[in-house]
Amino acid sequence: MVAPKLRFKEFDGDWSESKLKDCIDSIDSGWSPQCESYPADENEWAVLKTTSVDWDGFKANFNKKLPSNLEARFEIEVKPNDILVTRAGPTERVGVVAVVPHNVRSKLMISDKLIRLKADNENNPEFLGISLSSVKCQNQLQSKTSGLAKSQTNISQKILCDVSLMTPAKAEQTKIASFLSAVDEKISQLTQKHALLSQYKQGMMQKLFSQQIRFKADDGSEFGEWEEKALKTIARIYDGTHQTPNYVEDGVPFYSVEHVTANNFFKTKFIAEDVFLNELKRVQLEKNDILLTRIGDIGTSKLIDWDVRASFYVSLALIKVDKNHNSSFVNQYIKSVFFQRELHERTIHVAFPKKINLGEIGLCLIRLPCPEEQTKIANFLSAIDQKIEVVAQQIEQAKTWKKGLLQQMFV
Repeated sequence: MVAPKLRFKEFDGDWSESKLKDCIDSIDSGWSPQCESYPADENEWAVLKTTSVDWDGFKANFNKKLPSNLEARFEIEVKPNDILVTRAGPTERVGVVAVVPHNVRSKLMISDKLIRLKADNENNPEFLGISLSSVKCQNQLQSKTSGLAKSQTNISQKILCDVSLMTPAKAEQTKIASFLSAVDEKISQLTQKHALLSQYKQGMMQKLFSQQIRFKADDGSEFGEWEEKALKTIARIYDGTHQTPNYVEDGVPFYSVEHVTANNFFKTKFIAEDVFLNELKRVQLEKNDILLTRIGDIGTSKLIDWDVRASFYVSLALIKVDKNHNSSFVNQYIKSVFFQRELHERTIHVAFPKKINLGEIGLCLIRLPCPEEQTKIANFLSAIDQKIEVVAQQIEQAKTWKKGLLQQMFV
């Protein structure tokens, strides 16, 4: 019997193998005229960008306004339950699938880099969209992409139509799709909560660092005036090793930009012990140091709040704040619009990749309250960070759970 491992108890029939072309009424692509560089208002016609089709769902606001001198093409306006698939772009962006929701706004047209499918009456469009997103279907698509480079690949309508997939009766398709939509809704709610917490933190940082809001001392008295200093006057700043090391299977963790931007220091490459000890003679990573991205990505920071034994690459700056100032406060201030603006002005944007020199980082100005107020601000913002991190973990757990469901609920 052909059936998934995990199944709703009211269904017991076999799943059948079909070609996608036998599950749809129509397939077409759109139009890519020269559009404005900005998105359209709700009542204006627009052409969808390929980024409107995302693994996280359909994003109507990723569009470009149709110029007023061009006539809209009503036949390629997206409708609820349309299945959209990206057909051209970098390898990782080809074959991305999203189903247009019921509350989609009007006057959005598909571009010629998108393929649109309309499910027939025997199949549920959301189920087909989920099926096309599965590893089995994605492997079929990726094996047949064409193009001269990974940055310029494409798939044809014929390749998409020939994809094989397993389908149950429509009633079971609908049940599965509804269940997984509920999971997606939960993920969406968590994602919105994460965004709102992040916005709240940004707002509080703006008010705290501009001194619109001030903390008071434990005895109720007012803290003194803030001072403005160059970062180099309160911290020593280093860069990492300039030599790309020979990595080993197991050894000392080696940090680079991607670990800071992803806020993930568990999955690293490793360097040999003797290489680490040699680098240690120059500079040592320690708890309460700050890592700052300075090549490619500029200005993402991470406070090392764990007992660390690692080395790092030249693309990162290491900031060692002196004993008279709070490292957590400095890290939070680095994330503020005030410090980020300074970094941006001192960045060499014509370099490829763009970069900022250590000396320029040291010249960036930082506003400093007394140590007691620094601590209060740092503790307040760190508490918000902890809440944001908890929600981020909940999102990842929900996505992992959904991934497991997909593996068990589909053949």
